Amino acid sequence: MNTSTRSIFLKEMGITEWTSRDAPQSDIQPELASPVAQADELSPPGQHKGMWWFFGSPPQGDAQTLFHNIVRALGLDQNEWVWKKPAESLVGKEAQLGSLLVIAFAFGGPAAQKLSGERDPLPQLRETVLGIAADGYEEVPLIASFELNQLLARPKDKALLWQDLILARSVLHSL
Repeated sequence: MNTSTRSIFLKEMGITEWTSRDAPQSDIQPELASPVAQADELSPPGQHKGMWWFFGSPPQGDAQTLFHNIVRALGLDQNEWVWKKPAESLVGKEAQLGSLLVIAFAFGGPAAQKLSGERDPLPQLRETVLGIAADGYEEVPLIASFELNQLLARPKDKALLWQDLILARSVLHSL
C-alpha cells in the first residue's frame, strides 16, 4: 500500500496523520496535497456532509476559539454548521430541513435538557443519542456534551468532548 492510499484510508476513518515539525516543509507539502485531492475525487460531486446545529450559550473569548477549532477539526465548511441558542424557537423551520441530514449538538446540560425534554443530569445524557423534543424535529438526533467554558476550566474533559463529537459524526453518517 503506497503512502497516498494509506492517507486516504486513514482520512476516511477520521484519523489524522502526524508529521514531524523537524521535517523539511518541501517533503511534507506534496504528501499532504495529494491525499486530499484524491479523497475529493473519490467522493461524489455535490455530496453534502450534512448540517450541524450547535446549541448552547454563545461562546466568547477563549471558548469561541475552542469552538472554531472544533469546527475546523470536524472539517466543516461555513455553510455546514450553525450556532443556535437553546431558547431559540424551532417552530416554522422544519420546512428548511427537507431532505437535509441534520445532527444537533448541545454544549452543556441545561441546553441538552431544554432541547430533549429530559431531566437527567449531563453525565447521564452524554454518550446517548437523544431527540429534539419539538414538533417536526423528533427525528433530529441530539448529542449532549460539556459547556465550552467548562472544557477550558477542565482541559482533561476535552477527550470526552472528542468522544461526543465522534459519536455525533458517526450518527450523522449513519442517517
